Order: sequence, then structure tokens, then C-alpha cells
Amino acid sequence: MLETTVKPGTHQRPEPDVLVHGFEECADDHLDWHRATHVPPEDVLIAIEVVSEESQDRDRTTKPLKYAAAGIPHFWRIEPEETGPAIHVYELDGARAPRYVPITITRERLKPDVPSPLDIDVRSLTGRR
Repeated sequence: MLETTVKPGTHQRPEPDVLVHGFEECADDHLDWHRATHVPPEDVLIAIEVVSEESQDRDRTTKPLKYAAAGIPHFWRIEPEETGPAIHVYELDGARAPRYVPITITRERLKPDVPSPLDIDVRSLTGRR
């Protein structure tokens, strides 16, 4: 697994826990994917943060603001709960200043259509079923 950051600005390089990007859609000559340390925000499809005690403030407040300002269309936040994880799904609100709007929260199965059809068994993220 590569440790890759997003570079929305000269002095910003947040590192999502999971980064989904459209590298197949990118021009082959503008980025060497084998040695890249960052992905341009315009190539990022989803930034995903897994919240822990140490990262709560950054994952819930700071990073989503930076990702939205950079124009990343989708943000997911995975929150630990007593019964297992919950995935909070957000999309960029293009009608106003860059910000995310909540789409859904799921604890069992996530089946989004955008940015691409997926089927995720949320309960399997911790091995509980």
C-alpha cells in the first residue's frame, strides 16, 4: 500500500486513511504513479478518514474542510461505534461555497452509485457479522 497525500495547496498535504483516485483517467505523462507522493485533488474521487481518539478533530472538522475546498467530490468518514463501524457518506455541495452535505449513514451495507457502483459489507470491516 502506498502512503499518498493530497496536495490541495502549496503548504497543505493531508493524508487520507484511504484515497480513491481516477489514475486511469489521468494523462500518463503528468504523474509517475509508481513514485508519486501526492495526488492532485482534481484526480481524487473519494477521501476516506477512519476516526480514532487521536484523530477525531482532524477527521471530523479540519480534513473535510480542506478536501471540500480542494473540490474533492466525495468524503467518507468511518466512525467506530459499540456495535461496529458506521460509514458517514458526504458529497460536495456545488451550489454553495465548497462544503460537504450528508448523504447517508450506514452500519450494515453501503451500495453507492457514485462515483462508481460499489457494494460494501460494513460489518465485515471489523470482522463482526
